[in-house]
Amino acid sequence: MKRFLIPVMAFGVLATATIAAGPRSDAQTQQQQPPVFRAKGDTVPVFVTVLDKTERLVPDLTKEDFELRDSGKVQPITLFDNSPQPVRIVVLLDLSGSMRGNMPLMRSACDQLLRELNENDKARFGTFGKEITITPEFSNDGAALMASLPQDIDPDAPTPLWRAVYQAMDGFSKVDDGRKVVLILSDGYDSPGLTFKKNVSQVEVIDRAQSEGVMIYGVGMRGRNAGVAGATPGANLGALMAADMPDPGLGTAATATGGGYFELRPREDLGATFGRVARELHSQYLLGFVPTQMDGKEHKLEVRVTKEGGYKPRARKSYVAPKKSS
Repeated sequence: MKRFLIPVMAFGVLATATIAAGPRSDAQTQQQQPPVFRAKGDTVPVFVTVLDKTERLVPDLTKEDFELRDSGKVQPITLFDNSPQPVRIVVLLDLSGSMRGNMPLMRSACDQLLRELNENDKARFGTFGKEITITPEFSNDGAALMASLPQDIDPDAPTPLWRAVYQAMDGFSKVDDGRKVVLILSDGYDSPGLTFKKNVSQVEVIDRAQSEGVMIYGVGMRGRNAGVAGATPGANLGALMAADMPDPGLGTAATATGGGYFELRPREDLGATFGRVARELHSQYLLGFVPTQMDGKEHKLEVRVTKEGGYKPRARKSYVAPKKSS
């Protein structure tokens, strides 16, 4: 009998619940655990999310419903799979001073995310503020992941957003199966502070994510406009309002890498948004093709849904072609 642990919140205290699964036959195990894609050879993997006109996920399209273009030229789709692939996800939480008071909300959202992940998925939890801290390895131990989160936030902490994302991608160096995903929650613009010797730009993050096949999801939280309400006469109101908004680069990075971006206003449900990210990752299509040019250069990618119905696909915008060895 197989047992595994999930985190359970009861009266504000994190505990664990043991779920027992009855014995499975070999046939059942093979049926419920689809083949895992591992990047190898010259095949370029492209994970695609498809939404309908009402923004609902569309999980039942066929290979013939897709068209994949490499630098404008239609390519034969040599790999197609719509079964859930394992996810390797790094969750990054903004612990800058403006997020003070949101720690219970963030803990609850992480708990919701873990409940939506599958048994074959693994996660790492990280935070960024005065320091960048990320759990050392991918794990499906929900209780240990939740225990890694801090209880409070330093009111003077900066927002080293892009450095945190760049550092999170270091953790994928030994990952050779499933999707590589970084999920970021932040409420402000990148402001690394003086702790970090070298800044990292949004462009550097996007270039690396596209090169290494990392999918970025961003959740931007609107602040509470405390700075605007208490503004002194003559203060730059536009600058104060901008400081109250999440970094627009989160949406740009998500679009470029095939992820998703969600912007929340006060009182909107953060936990439901984290849960939606997990469900979206489990509803994606895996397309693959062999590029005709093995030049080691960046190529533009475009995925279309040819089936009528106004479907909206999301996938990464480019890839770096394998370089043919001499």
